[in-house]
Amino acid sequence: MDATLVALVVIIAVALAFDYTNGFHDAANAIAVAVSTKALTPRVALALAAVMNLVGALLSTEVAKTVGAGIIDAPEGSDGLEIVFAALIGAIVWNLITWYFGLPSSSSHALIGGLVGAALAAAHSVQWVGILDKVVIPMVLSPLVGFGLGYLFMLAILWCFRGANVTRANRGFRYAQIASSATMALGHGLQDAQKTMGIITLALFTAGEIDSFEVPLWVVLAAALAISAGTYAGGFRIMRTLGRRIIQLTPAGGFAAQTVASGVMVTTATVFAVPVSTTHITTTSIMGVGATRRLSAVRWGVAGNIVLAWVVTLPAAGAVAALAYLVTHLVVA
Repeated sequence: MDATLVALVVIIAVALAFDYTNGFHDAANAIAVAVSTKALTPRVALALAAVMNLVGALLSTEVAKTVGAGIIDAPEGSDGLEIVFAALIGAIVWNLITWYFGLPSSSSHALIGGLVGAALAAAHSVQWVGILDKVVIPMVLSPLVGFGLGYLFMLAILWCFRGANVTRANRGFRYAQIASSATMALGHGLQDAQKTMGIITLALFTAGEIDSFEVPLWVVLAAALAISAGTYAGGFRIMRTLGRRIIQLTPAGGFAAQTVASGVMVTTATVFAVPVSTTHITTTSIMGVGATRRLSAVRWGVAGNIVLAWVVTLPAAGAVAALAYLVTHLVVA
């Protein structure tokens, strides 16, 4: 077994490990709201999210192609594999740091930041126009859309059910949250599992194992299973932040936030094929729903800490990845 093949196997293993951490890091996105409103128990919610993540990951590979071929120029040979490896290390380390502190930062942007940081450290070409169009603009717009639609959709629900019996309405919205949680997890699979598929495919292309940037079926299956396993492992620290610390949601509010967030995720994955942060969209949808009570109902201090994590994620993951590349390059050399 030559050195390139060994490096490729290691990268695939690390990529699937990242996918697993992505699952438990972002599991809260799909289920925190349903658990906090008591629509589902944590384990049932996690099982539902794991299954729907798997389904979503099998539906499309468009986001995978964007991540693998639209962020940096495809590198070649052993140096290229070092870039991919370092990018994964940067993303995993940042995921673990934010998970430890219970901050719902973006695994997607950690991975993209890792790719850019490793490429810059290696003096490799970065597709800055692609990053602007497919990362920065969606990163800014998608949370604003989530907040605005969350606010408007919750207002519509309040108006439509203004004369309903509260107890009966809450019971109905708890049942509806089962469907909205499932759709959230589907959107998460469509978005986040594909990012790992893109990285593995980039590694295969770099190593010369495939001739075109088409995601092999075994890569799709492996990434789907890894993120589903990670999702079932759970992310209770982050679940607490999203479900309760930003605002205590009602069943109707939970349904509204999840419906809006899942709609944005599915649309960006299937229509625009851009990698957006499921964390950003979920959090701002919750904030938009909460703002319909009054602006002071949202705990803006907690929200501010989350926004800070968003802003820091790209450069922080990039810095860790750059350091990982320099260390790896010295060891390999």
